[in-house]
Amino acid sequence: MNWETLPDWFWVIYYLILSTTLVTAIFGVIRKKMIRLSILAIMFAVTVPSIALINSIGRAEGLNEFEHLIRQLQQGAIWSIYAIIGYLFLIVWWVLFLLNSKTKNK
Repeated sequence: MNWETLPDWFWVIYYLILSTTLVTAIFGVIRKKMIRLSILAIMFAVTVPSIALINSIGRAEGLNEFEHLIRQLQQGAIWSIYAIIGYLFLIVWWVLFLLNSKTKNK
């Protein structure tokens, strides 16, 4: 059986962004910058990919990981809601982090 998956370049960028987020959030905690948000970013950067991977293992044939996530979100699966909230939080965290570092450079 061949399962459909997203292209390799997507996975390289995905894990590069997650690892950069994890390292940056750890440095944020060490340097005491946005401590609570950085701790949440660490938790989401670790748990969301793990939960998404575990729940994508049993997906229907012909669906890639993103299609499976969206289908499960439409059905109201708790893990997909958690994953979407986690991804949205990480985007917001990056925006706040970059705005915070930009204002300190001025």
